[in-house]
Amino acid sequence: MSNPWAAMFPGQGSQYVGMGRALYDAFETARETFQEADEALSYKLSDVIFNGPESVLEDTEVQQPAILTVSVAAWRALGQERPDIKPEVGFGLSLGEYSAYVATGLLAFPDAVRVTRIRGRAMQNAVPKGEGGMAAVLGLNKEQVEAICREASHRGVVDPANFNAPGQIVISGQMAGVELAEELIRAAGGRAVRLAVSAPFHSRLLASAGEAVQAALNDVALRPAAFPVLANVDAEYCAHPEEAVPRLVAQVSRPVLFEASVRRALADGIRRFVELGPGRSLASLVKKIDRKAEIVSVQDPEGLTKALELV
Repeated sequence: MSNPWAAMFPGQGSQYVGMGRALYDAFETARETFQEADEALSYKLSDVIFNGPESVLEDTEVQQPAILTVSVAAWRALGQERPDIKPEVGFGLSLGEYSAYVATGLLAFPDAVRVTRIRGRAMQNAVPKGEGGMAAVLGLNKEQVEAICREASHRGVVDPANFNAPGQIVISGQMAGVELAEELIRAAGGRAVRLAVSAPFHSRLLASAGEAVQAALNDVALRPAAFPVLANVDAEYCAHPEEAVPRLVAQVSRPVLFEASVRRALADGIRRFVELGPGRSLASLVKKIDRKAEIVSVQDPEGLTKALELV
């Protein structure tokens, strides 16, 4: 293909009340997507997305299917305008990997809505509230952060959770371990910023959530993908259920290799990236990884028009 591009999908933290409303108003396929989500969950998820309250939207088991729904609505709106276009590859940040698998046809959207609700609930319940936390680490490299996590784990389990971009890593674990890690980060010349999250996502403390994801995925029919997805856990291409499922199970308790996924796509000739879903967080991460990459974020009709020009 002369203009190879990647479709990428955001994860938790990108949500806001009213997200996706402009797409809903402009595109029939987006309206159908929100209706499908409501039917899959047997409650009006769309009402929470559009009207809040924010406190409900921030619940992990609501937030995950909500972001997925807006992301798939953006993807389908793109397809409504240009049914012929197809990316070379898809990928997402944590939860966004599910949106990517819906886009490529491996996972049916109603099933994904239900699985992400189960995933969100299991991730929230794996560790009692207040016992775990996460912090962003700025200004240190991968090796430094891994060494700090090993040292801090003598006080409480703490793991690298996200390798997002150069100098931007997230750690996750028991509060005692995270607090010691923050002291060690500052002593090493880095910055530690505590994140407003309710559980230690992508740490080994969430192994039980992986079991819940496995059980949920066992109950759904999966199909071969129309294009491959770069998995969070190892930045490898997945196009078949037997490749995807073990990685989705491992993903909840292993670090997200977002930077490695972007670099893999770049190494394979991708220079254009389309972020589909709420916010622009992935676009900013990709720019930190490669300033020359061309990126458009699609969360409204204006963004969609720019994406169609790009690809």
